[in-house]
Amino acid sequence: MTPLKPILAACALLSLSANADEVNVAVAANFTAPMKIIAADFERDTGHIAKLAFGSTGRFYAQIKNGAPFQVLLSADDETPAKLVQEGHGETASRFTYAIGSLVLWSAKQGFVDANGAILKSGKFNKLAIANPKTAPYGRAAIETLTKLGLLAAVEPKFVQGENIAQTFQFAQTGNADLGFVALSQVMKDGKVIEGSAWQVPANMHEPIRQDVILLATGRGNPAAEALLKYLRTDRAKTVIRSFGYGV
Repeated sequence: MTPLKPILAACALLSLSANADEVNVAVAANFTAPMKIIAADFERDTGHIAKLAFGSTGRFYAQIKNGAPFQVLLSADDETPAKLVQEGHGETASRFTYAIGSLVLWSAKQGFVDANGAILKSGKFNKLAIANPKTAPYGRAAIETLTKLGLLAAVEPKFVQGENIAQTFQFAQTGNADLGFVALSQVMKDGKVIEGSAWQVPANMHEPIRQDVILLATGRGNPAAEALLKYLRTDRAKTVIRSFGYGV
């Protein structure tokens, strides 16, 4: 006699597959690592497939306005989703803050950045990577931090500007910049900085980095898109988000 449990498991998988839908998701570059995990969990738990694209929120905004086939946007800020709603590209009721980002000054070199970020005042570095403050919220937060410290004019000549936070991190990781203002999620796993040295910038040094998600007009009626928004509110997703240093 065939065991019952394998049959039930197979039936469950077939049921998920039969009801599976796909959703195209634009994801802010800083949320790359956690979203890859969440998407895998989402597919396993619901059967739906989230097809992910990573990049700068500013670029995604322009693409969405020009008809890019995304159904969900996980933004790096709360302003872009608000604009998309005002312009008729997003669903008002779907919008919520899925993560609150943390800014960190990081270097690939052990011991280079101390716990208070004093390296900035000493000026003993050649290049400082920073994301484009016009399009990247983490770049704006970095400028606000330097302004509050009274150091912007002194360190600005040393800037190496990344198009987005992913490129900014790459500059610091490869040594093209001695250090950089990046997202804590890029250098943290399971609550610990995985390599190099870092100063976690206090939250009161810049405006909160509220990252909102929104169902785009093109995703209206898409079961996978609606399911993903619900999934981001689950304890499983929140646990992943917290493990990369975000608030929820």
